Amino acid sequence: MAQLVWLPELDTGIPEIDRQHRRIVDYINKLYEVSQTHDREALGNVIGETVDYTLSHFVFEESLMESSGYLFSGPHKKVHELFTRRVAEMQTRFDGGEDVSAELHGMLLRWLFNHIRNEDHGYVDTAKAYLRMMQQSNPAAEAARVQALESKRQKKGWLARLFSD
Repeated sequence: MAQLVWLPELDTGIPEIDRQHRRIVDYINKLYEVSQTHDREALGNVIGETVDYTLSHFVFEESLMESSGYLFSGPHKKVHELFTRRVAEMQTRFDGGEDVSAELHGMLLRWLFNHIRNEDHGYVDTAKAYLRMMQQSNPAAEAARVQALESKRQKKGWLARLFSD
């Protein structure tokens, strides 16, 4: 395992999405750092935080795709659901005493970068056009809407998001 470095080619050009993606990279790096200490309790906390933040990011991203009318938002959401199941399985294994830190780190690394490059870049043009239109029509309302989406993302716990529509 090694530390991840953000690459400019991963930027979507949507500031909030890019900020969230970078924060996921920070969590993955924290997972690596804590795994080196062999502190199982701290590792469990970092795994939980990583999962929670990633799932809350999915809520935000899916809301943006749906609001913008992205044609493939349904299939994109299914990709998120499959990922969520894989991570939940790893967390269950960890809770059962298995050391999954290296496997989880590798899976998160591969999945995040591939997902951003392939699936996420697919909705960027649609989302940017939507955000420009909203900003031009009512800048204050759009800022409030983005803040409300972010608030929703922060308030909803990972378990609730895992089983919600």
